[in-house]
Amino acid sequence: MEQRILVIEDDPDIGRLLCLHMSACVSHVRWEAHGTRGLLLAQARPWDLIVLDWLLPGIDGVTICRRLRAQGRTLPVLMLTARSSEGDRVHGLDAGADDYVAKPFGTEELKARVRAQLRCAGLLRGALRTENAAAPLLVGALCIDERARSATLRDQPVMLTGREFDLLLHFARHPGRVFTRAQLLAAVWGAGFEGYEHTVNSHINRLRAKLQGASLEAGPITTVWGTGYRFDVAALQ
Repeated sequence: MEQRILVIEDDPDIGRLLCLHMSACVSHVRWEAHGTRGLLLAQARPWDLIVLDWLLPGIDGVTICRRLRAQGRTLPVLMLTARSSEGDRVHGLDAGADDYVAKPFGTEELKARVRAQLRCAGLLRGALRTENAAAPLLVGALCIDERARSATLRDQPVMLTGREFDLLLHFARHPGRVFTRAQLLAAVWGAGFEGYEHTVNSHINRLRAKLQGASLEAGPITTVWGTGYRFDVAALQ
């Protein structure tokens, strides 16, 4: 199946460069330079990945990301911006971005991150065609269907991005075990991932909010101060 990337970047030189290198990863790349038009395009068509600049004319990239997530759109979003302070990274990730690449960027690193996000999206699309997938994982009131890459809590669907699903599945497979942020990055994002540990914090915060939004009073993901996070089955009974 054809994979499609939407690039929303206002700098024409960077936009053309991104299209050139993204075309090495997928068969279809669309570039849009204006934030408002980019949001409309993101909403109008199915995409496997959005490469999104922060500062845009019209609607900025963070607002675009927030609006897509608020609409329940779970496609991967790779934030691309010259704003590279820790606070900026946190803001972008908390808005719903799956990854963050600072300008200036190396093209090989960028392509590697794009491929990682596409692999995640590819698993999501291809899961329904998997014949030998495992039976649904039941953890208290939580049901995780690895084949459909979907989850329900007390029979209510939980809308998850691909990375949020992988994170929840990893926790559910290891109940009671404490994981550091570095261990979660290696297990869920991959051993070669060179991102930021706050990536884990942002995804866990979003995952917690979605689980609580599915009528869970006390979330199963607890913080072990000074160490990391643990998945508590007792909260799912």
